[in-house]
Amino acid sequence: MSFKYDLAKFIAFKDAEACARVRAIKKSDITRHSNPDFKIRVIEDAAQFYGAFAVDIVKRIKQAGDAGKKIVMILPVGPVPQYDIAARMINEMGISCKHLVTYNMDEYADQNGNTAPAEWAGSFQTAMMANFFQKIRPDLRPEQKNIHFPTKEFINCYGRMIEDEGGADVCYGGIGWCGHIAFWEADLGLEFGDDLEAFKQAGPRCVELTPMTIMQNALHSFGGDWSWVPPKANTIGPKEIVSAKHRSFWLDGDLGGGVSWQRFIGRLCAHGPVNTLVPGSLLQTVPGDYTFLGGVADDVEIHMA
Repeated sequence: MSFKYDLAKFIAFKDAEACARVRAIKKSDITRHSNPDFKIRVIEDAAQFYGAFAVDIVKRIKQAGDAGKKIVMILPVGPVPQYDIAARMINEMGISCKHLVTYNMDEYADQNGNTAPAEWAGSFQTAMMANFFQKIRPDLRPEQKNIHFPTKEFINCYGRMIEDEGGADVCYGGIGWCGHIAFWEADLGLEFGDDLEAFKQAGPRCVELTPMTIMQNALHSFGGDWSWVPPKANTIGPKEIVSAKHRSFWLDGDLGGGVSWQRFIGRLCAHGPVNTLVPGSLLQTVPGDYTFLGGVADDVEIHMA
């Protein structure tokens, strides 16, 4: 039995046919893609998923150190569990991170664009320090001057700061419910229309968070309290992501019990039309890897949990 209706008005991407096509992609077919440099895989077990993410981070740090080179990483808050594993590996193996330079993707801001204080429990600065940097032994830890966040002080020059490093060696990330990468929201695509090249050149800015992002972050970070999620955020743009030498995106939005908020949007970004209203779709056009946790890759079905 079918039931036809329009998509909700607040949703930026309204191509119902494209949505139906990617919705129908089976788990068994999800890793197939026409771009051989865009490598999709599924890791079923959560421990193995986060372990593989941690290994990727640590391997790149060690390889750069062994070669006597610095390494520049763009890092997300989400996923998070890989950081504890990575820190433990760094400590156990005695890997120096003095050559590591990091730029976090984003940080929350208030209605006036003032970024969240580093001491606020909901800030990404707090999350990164508590889950990664402070867990690394002080003698191995990156220099504080090499750990960067897109605060109000730096947002206008953040893109140039990354460029001055020679660009990012790797950009890690996840996919938001609206299709955002970093906090580059889906509705920002309305500014660019079909001009993908201009979209790819867009850099850091302060953005208004979409209703979908507010609800997503309330769900997984703020105890379901949407009134606690700040209305804006500072974020890198598509330019910093597509300009990185490599991209590695990890999708872990599985809540258990057959419920995953990321199951559909993960498919739309990886297999839908490349367009400005689904920012994550840009990942299809550049080399990188894209890893689904098993439950996120499961078939998209109606499931009354």
